[in-house]
Order: sequence, then C-alpha cells, then structure tokens
Amino acid sequence: MEKLVVVRREGLKVFNHFDGNLRPEAFAGRNVYRGITKCQAGFLCTSESEAHSPIEAFRRYNCKALQSLEIVMANGSTFTLYARMGKKIWAAEHLLIDMEVRDINQELSNTALYSQAQYQAVGAKNWAMKAFQMNQVEEVAI
Repeated sequence: MEKLVVVRREGLKVFNHFDGNLRPEAFAGRNVYRGITKCQAGFLCTSESEAHSPIEAFRRYNCKALQSLEIVMANGSTFTLYARMGKKIWAAEHLLIDMEVRDINQELSNTALYSQAQYQAVGAKNWAMKAFQMNQVEEVAI
C-alpha cells in the first residue's frame, strides 16, 4: 500500500497479502474475522465476529489478550492480519493503514507497535490521528 508509512524497528514485521492470494475486494462489505485471545486462566480461546473492516474487528477484542486475528474467506481459507508473541508483532498492511494512535497507546504501548519515531514520521499530534499513514494537519489562522 502506497499510503503506509512504517519506521523500521526490531520486533515489528509488516506483511502484504496482495501477492495474488488476497484481492482488495476481499475487504469490501461485511467479513468474518476470527480472533484468538488468551483468557485469564491462560487458555487460548477462539471466537468469530463480523465487521466491515480489519480495524473494526481488531477493536472488538481486548488488545492485551488478543494473540491473533485473521479474516475468514468465503471458501474457508484464512489469512492472518495480526499476530503477537510477547512484544513482537506481525501485522498486515490492511490492519495498520487504519490504526490510530489510541489503538496502540491504550493497550499496546509495551509492544513493538509503539514508537514515538513512528508518530513523528506521520505527523501524529494526538490520539485520534493515524499511526501508519500521513496525517493532514490543518493550520488555524488566529
């Protein structure tokens, strides 16, 4: 994705499924997303939900507990959009493009997603701004 801006850092791997496996049309409309979370007892639990976008599905889960998020295609195949192991993060461009600073700072500030250098690179000044794409800063004349 040409709009995505990622400052390289250890622990964050960004991948793209548009290598012939997954077309942009796959994200149009409502899709089924499967999340794998860790419960308080330490067991992994799987649940599915419908959402209009990967970031909407991501926000439905407790980010601290979310271990993996994948899209379930109509033919039954799945594509991983987010995976986490400790502080290391693997994320698809489709998820990062809509991620805001608040998504990271609230629950994921101790992971590789958090980076002040990243926020500076995209011009993020507050929590409501995008974390991985350039933000338009409006100047107010006084």
